[in-house]
Parts: sequence; C-alpha cells; structure tokens
Amino acid sequence: MSKGLTTRAEDYSRWYTDVIMAAQLADYSPVKGCMVIRPNGYALWEKMQAALDKMFKDTGHVNAYFPLFIPESFMKKEAEHVEGFAPECAVVTHGGGKKLEEPLFIRPTSETIIWSMYKKWIQSHRDLPILINQWANVVRWEMRTRLFLRTTEFLWQEGHTAHATAEEAEEETIKMMNVYAKFAQDFMAIPVIRGIKTEQEKFAGAVRTYCIEAMMQDKRALQAGTSHNLGQNFAKAFDVTFQDENGDLKLVYATSWGVSTRLIGAIIMTHSDDKGLVLPPKLAPVQVVIIPIWKGDDQKDAVLQKVEEMTIQWNGRFAFKVDDREGYRPGWKYNEWEQRGVPLRIEIGPKDVENNQVMMARRDNGEKTAVPMANLSMTVERTLETIQNDLFKKALAYRDENLIEIDSYDEFKEKINDPGGFFWAHWCGQNACEDRLQEETKATIRCIPIDDSKRVEEGTCMLCGEPSHERVIMAKAY
Repeated sequence: MSKGLTTRAEDYSRWYTDVIMAAQLADYSPVKGCMVIRPNGYALWEKMQAALDKMFKDTGHVNAYFPLFIPESFMKKEAEHVEGFAPECAVVTHGGGKKLEEPLFIRPTSETIIWSMYKKWIQSHRDLPILINQWANVVRWEMRTRLFLRTTEFLWQEGHTAHATAEEAEEETIKMMNVYAKFAQDFMAIPVIRGIKTEQEKFAGAVRTYCIEAMMQDKRALQAGTSHNLGQNFAKAFDVTFQDENGDLKLVYATSWGVSTRLIGAIIMTHSDDKGLVLPPKLAPVQVVIIPIWKGDDQKDAVLQKVEEMTIQWNGRFAFKVDDREGYRPGWKYNEWEQRGVPLRIEIGPKDVENNQVMMARRDNGEKTAVPMANLSMTVERTLETIQNDLFKKALAYRDENLIEIDSYDEFKEKINDPGGFFWAHWCGQNACEDRLQEETKATIRCIPIDDSKRVEEGTCMLCGEPSHERVIMAKAY
C-alpha cells in the first residue's frame, strides 16, 4: 500500500478521492461543485476522446459546435424535457450590466438549441439524415458532487441526429449504444450490460433510452453511457418537417446520445487498487516508464546511452517516458508512477546493461521479471496487450461473481447492502413497485437487459407477486 492512500476496505469513497489526488487527475475548484481537470486527467480524457471520435466518424458522424446559452423559450417548448431538467439548470438573467430581455439557460444538454437550427437546415428528405456530434461542456446544478462522477460542470460529447423514419432513428439509437459498449470493453477494459431504461428512468423527452451499466469494485452500478430515441417530440416542439419523395410534409425523427468525463471515474473504480491508479494500456497517456538507475557519472552515461539505444525505435509504437530526474531515489519514482497508473515499468541499471537485460514490472498485478533486451519492443507490445486483456477478464469475472439471481424481496433487502451486487429479479413493470424499491432500499432498476437469454422468463414480481415476464437488473448506483 502506498503511503497516504486510504484503503478500499477502510473507506471506499475516501480511497477514490485519494487515488485521484495521488495521480494528479483533478482537484477541487474554488467554485463550489466544480473541478479542475489537471494535465494527467486531461491527457487521459484526450485519449478517450480520440478513440471515441474515430468510432463516431467511422459510423458516419461529423463534429459541430452549438452555443452554450439557450433561450428560456426554447427550453420550455418541450414540456417533459424542461420539467426533467429544471431543478438542475443555471440561468443567466443579466449581461453587460443590464437585465436580459429573456433569461438564458446555461447548456444542461443541447437538444433544444440544436433542433432550432435543424428547423432551418431541413426542408427535404434529401437533407436527411443529419448525423452531428459535439464535444462540449455542460452545467447541471448538482447538490452533492464527487470528482468526475457528478460535478456541476463537466465535459462530454453529445450526438444529435435527425432521420426520415422511426426505423432509422431506432437503428441509430441502438448503433450508438453498441459503440459505447464496444469502447467500454475494448478500450476501458470494462464489461457492461446493455439495456433499456424504465419509463421512470429514461431521459426527459425521450420515447426510449438505451444504456450501458458497469459494476464498480464496491459492487455499485455506474451508468456509463446512454442513447436516446427521441421519436418526434423535438420535431413537434420546433416544427421540424421535411418533404418526402411524394411531396408530403412529415415530422422528423430524432436521437441523442452521450458519454462524459464520468468515464474517468469508471476506470478508477473498476481497475485501481490500494497503491493508486491502474490504467488500461490503450488509454494510458504514458504506457511505459523507463527508470534508469546509476551511481556516479560513469554509470550514468553508460546506462543512459543504453536507454537511448533501446528506445530509439519505440516512437510511434507505444507511449513511453524516461524518468532520468536526479535527486529522487528509484523507490520514490516507482511509487510515483504506480500511483499514476502507468501500465508497465522498466528498470535498468549497470548490471542490467552488462547482462543485456531489463527488469519489467506490471502495474496491474505487480509481477516483476527479467527480460532480455533482444526484441524488447515486441515484448513490451505483447505485455501491454496482455495487461489490457487481463484487466478486462478480471473485471468480467468480478462482475459475474456478483451477479445474483434472486426472487425473495426479504432476501434482497438483506443482501443489497451486504454483500451487494447486481441482482436479477422479476418486476411486474408497474411504477408503484419501482418507487417502493427505491424508497425502501435506495436501489433502482438499472436497466432491462437486452443481451442476456436469462432476461425473458415467466415469473412473479419480487415486490408485489403479480405476473412478470422478464428479469431486470437492480442495484445501488452512483
């Protein structure tokens, strides 16, 4: 355990904050509820952003940018939408020393401002589909905040698409949920459950909301991404119509989808340990750190020369850093880079130079081995790939071990806090039972899974005993 870090067993919440501080990912802002994303944290976000941006563009989407300020009248045009966001909104009433004629909402999400523009851009079926994404910041006035997971201002991407048919909109909604699931699995090394939100949990103004849900190490759920089929609700609110092939005017169908810097919190809580941050290699800003060890100038020159020879062809293959700072002991450097989550550490001293080898230490499991310098770059690449895969396998095994099928509400109430986990349970589909679940246990229905054969099954609702046709995932969540 690294000095100064609270352990997960001692206080999971404090451990989470300690990891962020030790890795220098973020810090508290003088503005209550906001955070400062430090260079280490922003470098991680840039890696995530780059990977997602490519996935979006590979599926035909393009980037644009829309205003931060949204007229109050726009927010009020879609009744369910404004009702859902009103408690979280920040509103500007004065500007330039004068009271504004119309208050401006600081963007909590951009459906309204974007659909006011789509009205101008869409006239014909030839203008469809529109597949736009934007990278932006948003403000939601949170009362209880936690770094990365829930802050008043945060960074995200939000996709907003327009389609000619309901079928196209549904296809887009599911496609983007699957993009998020693939990103979580392939890049974040986090297994997720894909599903549909209940009517009470869906996005304000949506017909249907799809999501991906991940299990953190404290067995709570984290909503890691959402994709919304908005139907024609926003097209009706902003009178967005198009002329079809027959010359008839029809309303446009819409979707929106997004993920945020909350995903950094997901990585921390899925993979990290009592030593600090653990990063999956595909997203680590620094994948390999080389620590040269010497005593005296003669040893220093020989070791650094070997490091230069060793790394000369590494550029473009993986991201590495040589930590040749003087005045710091090797053990201090090991601890610092462990806390920062660098996947692989290479140590090289005079004896290693003589033996034509290096010492290689994996961050994920602490395994340390002597490795020949011959073909070292290939060994590093294979090891990084192994670490990526092992992190996913470990997280998947943990999730599956804590996925519990349950039929008794009394048993559920005993187990939701200890041991906790994801619970497969029957639900009748009624709001009253969903409300009772949350009021009595603080758990929620995370999703109605769409990719598990165990979901569709006749039974009785765990809460009321009425007939149920499927199991859902219940858990406590962030």
